[in-house]
This record gives sequence, C-alpha cells and structure tokens, in this order.
Amino acid sequence: MSFRGQSFKMLALALLVSGGVASGALATMQARGAMEERELGPSGTARPDVHIAYGNDPMQAVDLYLPPHRAGNGPPPPIAVFVHGGGWAHGNLTMVAQKPEYFARAGWAFASVGYRLVPNATVEQEAADVGMALQRLRTEAAARGYDGNRILLFGHSAGAHLVSLVGTDPQYAGDAFGAIRGIIPIDGAAYDVPRQLASAGQFMLQRTYMPAFGSDVARQRALSPTNHVGAPDAPDWLFLYDAERADAVDQAELLAGGLRRDRARVATLAMHYPERQVLARHRRINVDFGTPDYAANDLVAAMMARVAAGN
Repeated sequence: MSFRGQSFKMLALALLVSGGVASGALATMQARGAMEERELGPSGTARPDVHIAYGNDPMQAVDLYLPPHRAGNGPPPPIAVFVHGGGWAHGNLTMVAQKPEYFARAGWAFASVGYRLVPNATVEQEAADVGMALQRLRTEAAARGYDGNRILLFGHSAGAHLVSLVGTDPQYAGDAFGAIRGIIPIDGAAYDVPRQLASAGQFMLQRTYMPAFGSDVARQRALSPTNHVGAPDAPDWLFLYDAERADAVDQAELLAGGLRRDRARVATLAMHYPERQVLARHRRINVDFGTPDYAANDLVAAMMARVAAGN
C-alpha cells in the first residue's frame, strides 16, 4: 500500500474510533489499494533494500533494490528506473511485479519511483518529481554500488508518458538528463496530448485526461513529448504497446517517428494478447514484463546491453 493509502487508512481508523465515519468508509478506503493492484499490477516478492525520500511529500520517494554483490573489481552495474502508471492520479511505487527480480538476475540495480498525484499535484510536478528522483539516485550511486551515469528509464501507461516527457524535455531531469541512456515506454497513449484528447471517449476524457491536462491547449502541447523531439533527446528508445489498442499504436508510432527523424535509435513492438478487454491487456503488458515468455525480452535485453556498454 502506498504512503497515501496508508494515510487514508490511518485517518479512517481514527475516525472510526471517535465515531466520526460510517463503517463502510474504511472498506472503501481499503478497497482503493486493491483496485490499484488489479488495474496496474501487484507488488513483487522482492523487497527494497533502501527507501529514499527525495522531497518533502511522502509520495516523493524511491524504493531501491541494490544489485547483487560483485565478485572482484569489475565496474558497477547500471540501474533500471521504473515509473508506475495510474492515469496520473493513482498507483504507487510498490507495484513492480517481477521487475526487481528480472534486473537482479542481470546483475543490475533497480529503482521504483513514487511521485505526487493529481489532483494534489500537476502533471508538470509529476515529471519534475521523476527528474528529482533521477538526480537523487545519481547522488546515491557510488555509496550504493551502481553506476548513476547509465540509467535505463521505463514506465507504464501514465508512467510511459512521464518517462517520454523527461526523456525529450531536459528541464525536468536537469543534470541527470545525460545519464538516461535508454527509455522504454510501455503502452502509453498521451505522447501527443491534444491529439489523444480529441480521440478519447467521454469516459476517459472526463475520468482521466481532463483532470490531468485540463482544457488549455498550449499547456497540453507543452506536456506532449512529440513537441519536444529534437536534440537533446535520450538516445535509445523501445516502445511496447498493445497491438489491438488503436490509440496506443497511433501515439507510439507518432513519437517513434519523430525520434527516428531526429536520429535516435528507436524500436517498436506491437504486443499480442488473447484477452478481449483492453484493461486486461493493458495490465498484462506491464505485469508480465521480465517473465520468461514476455515477447519483448530479446529487445529489452539488447537495450540493456547497449546501456551497460555505454552506447
């Protein structure tokens, strides 16, 4: 459960003791964590070695999973940094499924970034949080035993948008921008925000996109990674998306095309799943990452090799 979820639970318990809340309210608050896990993915079996705050808000924190002990005097390994999804308003840093184990088997460090959420923060602040987390991870690198100058940054859903924005607009990551050697956006659909809002149905528009991006088209454009393509950009990209989800296909190919024209290294993979419900496929493309049968494993491993080599 996230810090925010823990706070809700503690408040609910306090009100229950004082008789200030109906008994159904606590169940509602507890159900929120379960809902997020169903939609976004479960916590994995690994437990973080270090919990690092990078800001004053409890949501501004990173769970760090340290790399396995190195034999000899070899160079420190790279680090993979994951940004969760949740429509910019939900989710937490514990929802990593099997990702820490996957990178540990490769000898890498792994970190999961928590960030402030809409409506308590803006999307601009969320992207800034990701950037601050990267900067803090770089300062921790020497003491923790990984290389803070070789970062693979990846994210799912809203997290895919945030890592793409951070990877195309250097204002967010500051001096950590050059350390981002590769980016993997997973099933995102807001790389061109005005285009996505124009095609979204009323349910997603009102539930997700308007609370995040509002109605100011200039702001929407400023938050669109497609509008920031052009040097500098992160040098290496791998877009993974649901082959049956038209908006994800459209948005990924749009951003990928711009990056190719800017001479970045870009690969794309349309992922196929048997589930009929888009939400089930959207969840699975994230939860299955790093499992043995994941269709993108070879492409991910190739990017990891390039990041490790500093290419």
